[in-house]
Amino acid sequence: MKKILVLLGPNLNMVGVREKTVYGNESSESINEQILSYAKENGFETEIYQSNHDGDLIDKIHSAKDSFDAVIINAGALTHYSYALRDAIASVNIPFVEVHMSNIHSREEFRHESVIAPVCKGQIAGFGKHSYLLAIDALKDMI
Repeated sequence: MKKILVLLGPNLNMVGVREKTVYGNESSESINEQILSYAKENGFETEIYQSNHDGDLIDKIHSAKDSFDAVIINAGALTHYSYALRDAIASVNIPFVEVHMSNIHSREEFRHESVIAPVCKGQIAGFGKHSYLLAIDALKDMI
């Protein structure tokens, strides 16, 4: 069975609590359960890991090369400025799909650029929790 890692960055544990007009009312726990269920239905063994610390995320990426076939990453705000995260993604030879619940291109200007996009296979943004499910669909054909 193929294994995927869903990697969640800073503040994504606060979905359902913070900025409800952007992220909705559904809790991060509920969304995570749906991701795990959808992935299982589609033949994936899945782990979800969230951290508010970029070093923790980088360590998890480094270890993913030996444990996972692909990674779905929502790096949160780190998407826009963390070259260390970008370099970690580039250092492992497994596909990454960048995901955002909100449409980062219709929000504040600083969110329009992703420094990790060039080292990811693709980017899915703006579909709420369904962005994660779309990434799972993409991985079915990728790995």
